[in-house]
Amino acid sequence: MLLDYLQENYKNNEPIFVADIHLPVSDTNLRQMLKVLCDKGTIHRFDTGIYYLAGISRLKGGTSLSPGEVVRYKYISRNNKTEGYYSGYTFANQLGISSQVPVVIELVSNEASAKVREVSIKNQRIILRKPRTEINDSNCKVLQLLDLMKDFEQYSDEDNTAAPEIIRTYVRDIKIKRSDVDKYISLFPMKVYKNIYETRLYDVFA
Repeated sequence: MLLDYLQENYKNNEPIFVADIHLPVSDTNLRQMLKVLCDKGTIHRFDTGIYYLAGISRLKGGTSLSPGEVVRYKYISRNNKTEGYYSGYTFANQLGISSQVPVVIELVSNEASAKVREVSIKNQRIILRKPRTEINDSNCKVLQLLDLMKDFEQYSDEDNTAAPEIIRTYVRDIKIKRSDVDKYISLFPMKVYKNIYETRLYDVFA
């Protein structure tokens, strides 16, 4: 029963969180069923409460998951639902306004229970922050942008004069609307207004 459920609902190398498994069995029985499948090598345990169906690989033991991928599924998006976004130096590096490769993944997620705390998944350190409002598919990009603009000077490399244009290009590409910015900007410090003005983002909002 459990294996059929997992194969129907998960792809190979997709994180399976025990909390997401909905079957008419007790928690104790579910753990025992998971252990049986692990002992058979049918599924693999990544970390506490996290499993996966291994894909085919020429390497002994099959392919595995990366901590970054599990972090994305747990805190950013899974089951076609957006729950968070990357922030801080992590997002600045993804955009290219910072060359600093962060050792710690920074993100904001609905899954956060405290304003800020550090957690870890398979030795990957994560700075997890609580959002200013609930994150969903329609507002995640604008919240992520406003979060970045809060500390824009901190994240941008000192010699990166192209940083404002990089952000303007990003805004154009994802078509952030001025009406959405106006809807959420009051949740952030006043310095966000200043940084948006100085980088001329209002000129490129859809």
